[in-house]
Amino acid sequence: MTSNPQAKTHPSNWEQGSDWDEEDAGDFGPDGRPEKFKTLTREQAQVLRKTLPTLSPWRVVAAQAAAGLVCVLIGWLVSTGGALTWSALYGAAAVVVSNALLARGMTKQAGNAVSMAAGFLVWEMLKIAAAIGFLLIAAKVVPHLSWPALLATMVVCMKVSWFALLWRGRVTTNRGL
Repeated sequence: MTSNPQAKTHPSNWEQGSDWDEEDAGDFGPDGRPEKFKTLTREQAQVLRKTLPTLSPWRVVAAQAAAGLVCVLIGWLVSTGGALTWSALYGAAAVVVSNALLARGMTKQAGNAVSMAAGFLVWEMLKIAAAIGFLLIAAKVVPHLSWPALLATMVVCMKVSWFALLWRGRVTTNRGL
C-alpha cells in the first residue's frame, strides 16, 4: 500500500488530525485546535514556511520613508518651505537611517538562534545609538529647528512599523465550522 508523502506534510491535513498519533487525535480544545504540542518534522516545517506570508524589513523601511515624505510635504505646505520642512525631513531621516541600519544587519545574519538573537541585540543597540545621535546634533544641523515637527515626524515614521503585522496578512484555513 503506497501512501502519498505530501499528505502528511501538507498543512491542511494537520488540522484534520491525519498526522497525529491515535492517542492525540481526540484531544482538541474548545477552539478546535489540538491541546497537545506536536513538533513538526523538517518537511512539515518547510511546507509551513512556504505557506506563511513574509515581510521584508526593507519594505517596512521604505514605508517609513514614504510616511516621512508625507510629513515633509505637510510641513512644506504649512510653512511654505521653512523650518517645519527641514525639521520634518531630519526627523524622518533619523528614523529611516537608523532602521535601515538594523534591517541591513538583520538581513545579513546567518547561524544558530543564539548568535542571531545576540546579533539582533547588537544591531538594535546601534539603531538606538544612531537615533540618539541624530537627536543630539539636530539643533546644530537644522537651522531654526522645530522640535514638535521633528518629533511628530519621528513618531509617525516609527508607528509605520506597527502596521507591518497587518501587511503580513493572516493565513486563513477552513476548519469546517
